[in-house]
Formats: sequence, structure tokens, C-alpha cells
Amino acid sequence: MLDAKIPLEGASDHGVSEAIYLRDPDDNGVELYWDRPQAQWPLTADGKLAMFTRRLDLTNLLAEAGDAPDAQVEAPLFEPARNT
Repeated sequence: MLDAKIPLEGASDHGVSEAIYLRDPDDNGVELYWDRPQAQWPLTADGKLAMFTRRLDLTNLLAEAGDAPDAQVEAPLFEPARNT
């Protein structure tokens, strides 16, 4: 995506998963994510799931994949609208 210069709309760490958000050529929103192993999910002191939404560290993610960029890579925090 970096090589193709595809812009990211956002990148989020949800504790249980990491996600990046972009648009396809037809302007459809696309979410690419992976779930962390359940043993890595954040829990409260009483053992309940403690999901969150934080900015995803893209530079670290690329480094983990062996593709460390020459400069810091960032994308805005993406928080999808939630129905209440």
C-alpha cells in the first residue's frame, strides 16, 4: 500500500485487533484487520474484556513485518460511527 501510495483513512488498535481503513477505487470504505490471539486480549482486574480504540503504531507494525520504513508512518485514528 505504501509503494502504491494508497492513502489510509485511519488506523486503529482495538486491543483485541488491529485495523487499517482505506477506500477502494470505487470509493467504498474498506477495513483490513487481524485479531490478536485471545491470550493477548486486554482484560480488567476482574477478568472482563477491556476493548479500546487507540492510534495504531504503523511504523512498529511495518517493522514487525520486516518492512521498516525510512520515516515515521502515520494515519489518523479511525473511530467508526456506532449506532446507539
